[in-house]
Amino acid sequence: MHRLRFLLFPFSLIYGGITFLRNKFFDWGIFEVYKIPLKSITIGNLSIGGTGKTPHVAFIVDFLKNNYKVAILSRGYGRKTKGYFQVNTTSTSEMVGDEPLFYFNNFNKDVSVVVCESRRQGVVEIENTLHPKVIVLDDAFQHRKVKAGMSILLTEFSKPFYSDWMLPIGNLREFSSGKKRADFIVVTKCPENLSEKDKNNCIKKMNVSSSQVYFSKILYGDVVRFDSQDVGLFNQVLLVTGIANPFPFKEYLEIDKKVELVAFPDHHDFSLSEIQKIHTKFDALENKNALILTTEKDYMRLKSQLSIEDLEKYPWCYVPITIDIDRKKEFLDEIINYVDTI
Repeated sequence: MHRLRFLLFPFSLIYGGITFLRNKFFDWGIFEVYKIPLKSITIGNLSIGGTGKTPHVAFIVDFLKNNYKVAILSRGYGRKTKGYFQVNTTSTSEMVGDEPLFYFNNFNKDVSVVVCESRRQGVVEIENTLHPKVIVLDDAFQHRKVKAGMSILLTEFSKPFYSDWMLPIGNLREFSSGKKRADFIVVTKCPENLSEKDKNNCIKKMNVSSSQVYFSKILYGDVVRFDSQDVGLFNQVLLVTGIANPFPFKEYLEIDKKVELVAFPDHHDFSLSEIQKIHTKFDALENKNALILTTEKDYMRLKSQLSIEDLEKYPWCYVPITIDIDRKKEFLDEIINYVDTI
């Protein structure tokens, strides 16, 4: 592994140099930046994924939608369409991507959800047609062609950006100096009862003001069956995931369950043959008090692939998640103060 890292080091330097120079061109005004005229919040990360971005977007939008007209703009990663598209009741994950479909299913008509690979085009279309008070940009921290009024940077507690390295050695999409563009930093997926000492050590290593940093943790909901039937008692799980980092979820389940993990890449499109292999693996389990469990994001892609017969025979379930954040009132007040300023 050390030899591989040594061999990849020059490529990380080249990639890092390119992204550094690109960012400087935006900073110097050589590359054009579109400043979003509406109130806008971008939520993203410096790494390639796994920071828990989706539940944090949902948390902020859920708060804002009670008092403001809100639109979410996403690239729609993994979709098989192009251009600007507003998510509706007939949309599928193939059309819009799993995350936008997740947002739409959670917020229904309370929030407009839009996908567009060009964030500038998406913002302009939203301004002209939907007229929201606030646009929330999902995963646009590196998309420097548009500038939001507020930027929130996420970093995972177990894999913080200050101990990571550039691709392909590490998972960073740009050097950690990109943190300077963030108004606030949220350290995600924190363990229960995180001490103030650990928080202060983390902030110190980030080399940022403590007032900028918040810490959040995942809250797991009740298990939900795909077919809406009662879940019943279970003590074993075949965990099927297509997310960047399934291990916190696995560790949570292992507190009182036996867990076997079948992990696929992030945003994976499940084929019928893969689903058949999952069913075969489940059939081989000796414990009959078992479930096939997945994430709510994976549910968005899996539900169209499973037949009524599949759901009658196999107990496919998912677990919804939310987040809790320390100094929550202070964090939400910062957002309100920004949105309400003229």
